[in-house]
Amino acid sequence: MSKAASIEARPLPAREQIKLAARRLFAERGMDGVTVREIVEASGQKNHGSLSYYFGTKEALVRELVTDGAKLIDIRRNAYLDGLEAKGGPKSIREVAEALVYPSVNLAEETDTAEDSYIRFIALLGMSHRDLFMEALENRWNSGYLRCLDHLRRLMPEMPEAAKNQRFVFLGAYLTGVIAAREAALADRSRPHPMWSAEATLRHFIDTITALLAAPLDPALAGESWGGGGAGGEPRAVVGSVGMILD
Repeated sequence: MSKAASIEARPLPAREQIKLAARRLFAERGMDGVTVREIVEASGQKNHGSLSYYFGTKEALVRELVTDGAKLIDIRRNAYLDGLEAKGGPKSIREVAEALVYPSVNLAEETDTAEDSYIRFIALLGMSHRDLFMEALENRWNSGYLRCLDHLRRLMPEMPEAAKNQRFVFLGAYLTGVIAAREAALADRSRPHPMWSAEATLRHFIDTITALLAAPLDPALAGESWGGGGAGGEPRAVVGSVGMILD
């Protein structure tokens, strides 16, 4: 029996069933597209007041879901970086790209859920309810991502700090978008998805992140004015462990 199948067969406490059902629904339809009643019914609870009993409100449930995933990714990424730094690394942009990707995928391996839906959930939430997303994290659970950015500043080609910051904005959008697409494909069990399930696909994805960050700056752009960012081109807000940079 596969790990996913064995988890599906394992009964979860009511509170965790509600969280799993809510995250799946939010990942598919967004926060505004799902009602409390739909969450309760999808979780298999007979008491329609169970969500209120455990979480109070739908917004409070969303905040907990955001924090759960961000905390897990940040712990995984910091452990990954600790391993690299213990060996004197990271020594290349690719090593940092690996530290960005691998801790953000296959989250179900370390939880009691049968599938990944967190990245899709926060991708939609970050666009539709940005203030709630930022409030839920309160600038926490992003230390591993910030460590990655510090290493990238050291390893990237010479360019204005504001240009590096702009690439970090591209990076955050690209990282979230591709991992969300992978999640959606692997959650679809109606047919095989050999490209998305292949380990080589993740390695190729890391190659493309490396290329984005390692490309030299076009000399024609050297004198341009780089809008956005704070002093010295720093990102104004790096939200969460997946690295949504809100400029």
